[in-house]
Amino acid sequence: MPFSSRPQDVEGNYYPGTPGRRPGRTFEIKRSKSGNGGGSGSYQSRGASKQAPPESTNAENFYYLKQMAAKTPMVIVMNDGEQIRGWIEWYDKTSIKVNREGAPNLLIQKHWIKYLHKADEL
Repeated sequence: MPFSSRPQDVEGNYYPGTPGRRPGRTFEIKRSKSGNGGGSGSYQSRGASKQAPPESTNAENFYYLKQMAAKTPMVIVMNDGEQIRGWIEWYDKTSIKVNREGAPNLLIQKHWIKYLHKADEL
């Protein structure tokens, strides 16, 4: 008898399909009642969509308030590399006010700031 990977019945007739399937056999397919195949805990059966993340985490506000209360000496590095030293007096959504020793106070727009850090972290 020749070797073949194709399924065949006792008489040697070949049948297409998966090995082990023979004519006359029926298979019962069980489906979940929801019809989506995901069961009761699936995403669609919950009916709720995923919420968008909050627009603001208030981490920036917390940081500014903490530095303002302690009058922490800060270094503000601008986009062009210039460094401004002073402490933050107040801030709003688009700008911060920096007080400096022996120099005029500055109102700096946030989009010009590359980053800022405490002066003692050098």
